[in-house]
Amino acid sequence: MDKTINSNSYAIVETAGKQYIVSVDDKIRINKHISSEEYVIDKVLLIKKDDNVVIGTPYIENAKVIASVERKGKGKKIIVFKYRAKKGYRRKYGHRQPYTDLLIKEIILP
Repeated sequence: MDKTINSNSYAIVETAGKQYIVSVDDKIRINKHISSEEYVIDKVLLIKKDDNVVIGTPYIENAKVIASVERKGKGKKIIVFKYRAKKGYRRKYGHRQPYTDLLIKEIILP
């Protein structure tokens, strides 16, 4: 039986190599593109519901966070410049990190 978490609780999740503290109706930005309209995060490290805290080892089995994709895009361009003194070696290129904005819809506890 799945239990949906109320709004005064939160979860710590891991996605795209980073950890985020999320609760229902939060917006987060992750550094990768998501192709679908709904994104399920199954790497849940911790869930706090009222006074109860569930800690995973390292993840909580069958727990998940469901988010909807709000927006996709690319970040501001950064310039990468490689240089070797006195060797005539110079390389300049730019990078724009893709991102996805997610809206957390629900946190499901097993």
